Amino acid sequence: MPLARIDLLQGKSAEYRRALGDAVLDALTATFNVPPDDRFQIVTEHAPDNFIVDRNYLGIRRSADCVIIQLTVSDTRTVDQKRALYKAIADNLNRRLALRREDVFINLVEVRVENWSFGNGEAQYAPR
Repeated sequence: MPLARIDLLQGKSAEYRRALGDAVLDALTATFNVPPDDRFQIVTEHAPDNFIVDRNYLGIRRSADCVIIQLTVSDTRTVDQKRALYKAIADNLNRRLALRREDVFINLVEVRVENWSFGNGEAQYAPR
């Protein structure tokens, strides 16, 4: 059950923002075996003064179209799965939105399975 936070500069259409979420979910489904109905996403647009991205960090040339995708996930995936996820997200966004791969910044936040509550005040994934 990933929680996706997708941040970008303001001004994109609702369809564009929905396509960002679709691309992320499809990559999670393909690489992390996330069910297709497991969609919890927060898409936030920012004014230019509030969205500060280094345009050349690590020699990667980013544009104003850069998106930051932060995924909170359970700490159960391998490094190879993570690499596959990063590639799948960048490929999906490039194919669907013509978003440059250089403009896809991804950060995983891994948490133990007992750190999730999906409702009812319960820790559904916690061992009993």
